[in-house]
Amino acid sequence: MPRSSAVLIPLLLAGCAATAPLPDPAGPVMANGNDCAVIAAVAREHYKFDTADNLPPPLWLDDEGSGWAPRCDWSHYGLRFPAIHDPARTPASSQPLRWVQFRQPRYDGQGALIDSAIMHGPLAGNGIQCRVRSGFAGWTVSDCRVTWVN
Repeated sequence: MPRSSAVLIPLLLAGCAATAPLPDPAGPVMANGNDCAVIAAVAREHYKFDTADNLPPPLWLDDEGSGWAPRCDWSHYGLRFPAIHDPARTPASSQPLRWVQFRQPRYDGQGALIDSAIMHGPLAGNGIQCRVRSGFAGWTVSDCRVTWVN
């Protein structure tokens, strides 16, 4: 074997073995083109908003001050939200306090974690965190746990 090949092989193998660290699910959020699909998976599979008898409340995409604002074609995912909730605008006392909230998904080696919440009224709601995985059928919810109850 020529000497140049003997030098290159270990370098090439070292380059293949080096991998970038996976993002920490609790770490910073980064923009990702899958955000809409992850949100839609939770809306369909956990909340069952794709059924005719379970229409969703207004949608609130909570950016937590980061400027995250995905532009999603919800009809592409079989969803129809009646309105987008503006968290800066306080609802009038005659308006019911109803919304479903999604925060930006956090991606890791297992897929994505996403925090969500739903309010049915002033003292009726709960928060969840879901693990969503990517596969042959697209993004699917593997499990959700309740994080708070009101």
